[in-house]
Amino acid sequence: MQTTWKGTISFGLVSIPVHLYSATQEHDVPLHQVHAKDGGRVRMKRYCEREEKEVPYAEIAKGYESPDGRTVTLSDEDLADLPLPSKKIIDVLAFVDATEIDPLMFSKAYYVGVADKAAAKPYALLRDALVESGQIAVTKIALRTRESPAVLRVHDGTLVLQTCIWPDEVRPAAGIAPEEDVTVRPQELKMARSLMDTLSEDFDLSQLHDDYQQALQQVITARLEGVELPHEEEPGEAPDNVIDLMEALRSSLKRAKGGRASAATAEEEPAEEEPAEEEPAPRKRAAAKRTTTATKTATATKTATKSATAKKTAAGGKAAGTGKATTAKKTTTRKSAAPRKAS
Repeated sequence: MQTTWKGTISFGLVSIPVHLYSATQEHDVPLHQVHAKDGGRVRMKRYCEREEKEVPYAEIAKGYESPDGRTVTLSDEDLADLPLPSKKIIDVLAFVDATEIDPLMFSKAYYVGVADKAAAKPYALLRDALVESGQIAVTKIALRTRESPAVLRVHDGTLVLQTCIWPDEVRPAAGIAPEEDVTVRPQELKMARSLMDTLSEDFDLSQLHDDYQQALQQVITARLEGVELPHEEEPGEAPDNVIDLMEALRSSLKRAKGGRASAATAEEEPAEEEPAEEEPAPRKRAAAKRTTTATKTATATKTATKSATAKKTAAGGKAAGTGKATTAKKTTTRKSAAPRKAS
């Protein structure tokens, strides 16, 4: 790996000789400017306006044009002689929590390696101290012709220096977000969180790949082999206006789950529809009342029947008793009259 910068990390009175190595690399397919008619390479020429001729690269310098039109020429020697304390030293200024640095400020990352064996122990000391504290080191460094703030952090057991932009280089975000009052309902927030959880299931960042570069390489290969270019259907345009946010969230959740919404998610969804109609309570009370009345009527009927039967029985008993009494009276009369007939 090619060394990008050589210098020293200054950690109090501790000095750590280090080398920087670029931690990232772009995988873009290199494309050049060519003449569309014949494919001839188009190159940019360095052309001097005053002399109206091309100049070699060795005669190129940097310049600054003032507001009044004057130009100041600065050579590489002028820039190299600038008295920058951070030119060859990564000066640790403070240690802060990682959350105190807005990721918007991060720029390019470099691996930090030791320059010699003697730097191994102080290197390990700084690395382990950062890991144990959970903090990052705020530093400054001059790379090429630019001084930048930077942070030292640990990645996979290796110190990483990540350059940053200056705080005043971050543009304010005022006026970009919606200014009018927007009310987000708890149901919508709950549905959005459910969608976030579903999209995050089994997500592996290392599996991401560049679809555009892959498709571009296929087009280049087809051109080189003289075959027909691959054609794929373009994805449909996303709607530019969300009419029903809850419906859009529901559809997104179903799509994320493969069109099969789980029962648990259905229970979590807020009830937006009107509740199902139920039989009014008065009808139930009326039905109960009719049942009670019918029961009472049946009971009264049975009671009346029993009473009538009892009366008939009692009447029959009285009639039978009267008949027996009359018969007994007649018998007695006949017995009393019998002696008279004998005399």
